[in-house]
Amino acid sequence: MTGSEEDYNAELTASPQSEKKCRGEKRVSFPPDEEIVSGFAERKDLLRDVDSITLKEIIASYKQSCEKHQVEPKPKLLEQLQTITDLHSRVRCLDLKDEWLDYQACESLEGLLKLLQYEFLNLQEAELDENGASALFDMISYYDSATHLNISCNKRIGALGWRSLSRLIQQSSCLWRLDACNIPVLEYPAQAMSRALQSSRLAVLHFEKTCVSGRPLFTLVSALKLNTALQELYLADNDLNSFQDSMQLGDLLKYNHTLRVLDLSNNLISDTGLEDICEGLKVQKTGLRKLVLWNNLLTFKGMTHLARALPSVASLETLNLGQNILQNKGIQRLKDALIVNRSLLQLGLASTKITCEGAVALAEFIAESPRIQRLDVRKNLIRAGGLMALSLALQINRSLIRVDLDKTVKKEKEEFLVETQKTVLQEIWKNCMRNAAAAKHRMTSSAHSDQG
Repeated sequence: MTGSEEDYNAELTASPQSEKKCRGEKRVSFPPDEEIVSGFAERKDLLRDVDSITLKEIIASYKQSCEKHQVEPKPKLLEQLQTITDLHSRVRCLDLKDEWLDYQACESLEGLLKLLQYEFLNLQEAELDENGASALFDMISYYDSATHLNISCNKRIGALGWRSLSRLIQQSSCLWRLDACNIPVLEYPAQAMSRALQSSRLAVLHFEKTCVSGRPLFTLVSALKLNTALQELYLADNDLNSFQDSMQLGDLLKYNHTLRVLDLSNNLISDTGLEDICEGLKVQKTGLRKLVLWNNLLTFKGMTHLARALPSVASLETLNLGQNILQNKGIQRLKDALIVNRSLLQLGLASTKITCEGAVALAEFIAESPRIQRLDVRKNLIRAGGLMALSLALQINRSLIRVDLDKTVKKEKEEFLVETQKTVLQEIWKNCMRNAAAAKHRMTSSAHSDQG
C-alpha cells in the first residue's frame, strides 16, 4: 500500500476476491487442530514459567527467533537487553526508533515480546510496512507488550496495519497512551480508529501532523462523543480550519465531558472557529481542564467569544492563548471574564503583542483572583509601568507562584526606568517565592491534620 487515500478507500470497498489478489504475497493457513491445542498449551505453560526465566534465556530466545526468520539480531536491542535488572515487572522501555523493521524483523520480535513486557515501546520511524505492522500490532495485543506505544512517522502501515492497530486498541487491557504523529490519517485509518475508540481504554492520544481535517475529523469526533475513557487529545499541526473542523470540535466539547486536555496548537481556527469551540466550552462543567489554542490566527475580536464562555466554565484550569495577536484590546475584553471565572490556574499569553496597557489589565485580574498560580507573558513588550502594575498586584495576591517574564530588560526612554525594571523583576520573583512557600506550608499542615 502506498498510504494514499485512494488506496485506503480501495481496501475498504474491495470484494473478498479482490482482497485475495492484492494480498498475493501473504498466505494465511491454519494448522491442524492438535497443533492449535498444543499452541495454546505452550502459551499457558510460558505464562506459568515466566517468573523463572533468566536474561540469558531471553536473549537466546530472541536470537533463535532471528535465526528462524533469517534476520540479524538488532545490536541496539541486544544492548538494551543487557541493561535490564528486573525481570519480574515491566521493563521501562524498548527503543527501536530509527531501526528498520521489515516483515521478517517484526516477526523475529516475538521471541522477545512473549517473555518481556514493557512500559514504553518506541517504534518511531521504524519503516514499518503493511504486513510487518499488522503482525507486530497483533503480537503487542496478544502479549500485552506495552502501556505506551509510539508508532509515529510510519507512513506505510496500510489498511492491514490500521486494522490490527484498531484491534489492539480495542482489546488491550493495559495500553493507555498511543502516539501516532506524522502519519496520514485519511478516510480508512479514521474509520479504523473510530471503531477502536468506541470501546477502548486508551487515555492519551497524540495525533499531531496527521492530516486529520475534514471528513476524517468528523469520523473521529463521532466516536469520541460517546467515548468515556480518553482524557487527553492532541491535534496540533493538522490545518484544522475555522469552518467544518471548528464546528466538529465544538460538538465534541458539547457531548464529551470526560476529556481533560485538548491541544489544538498550530492550526487555523481563527476568530470564527473559536466562536464554535466556545459554544461547546460553555457546557463544560466538570470535564475539560486544559485548552491549548497556541498559534491559531486568533485576534482581539475572538476574545469576545471566549469572554462569554469563561464565566460558565467550572473545570478549566489551563488556558494557553500564546502566539496569537491578541493585543491589549484582547486582554481588556477578557479581563472581567477572567475575574468572574474561579477555576483557572494557569494562563498562557506569551507572544501576544501585549504592552504595559495589557499588563495593567492583567494586574487587575491578578489582584482579584484567589486561584491563579501561573502567568506566562514572555515575548511581549512590557516595560517598567506594566511590571510595576504586576508587582503591586502580587502584593495583594496570595495564589500566584510563577510569572514567566523575559529575562532581558526592555529599552526605555530614561535610563532610570531600565534600573526600575530590574528592581521590579526581583520584587515579582520574591513575591512569587513568598506565595509558593505559603502554599507548601498549607499543604504540609493539611497533610499533618489528615494524619492526626
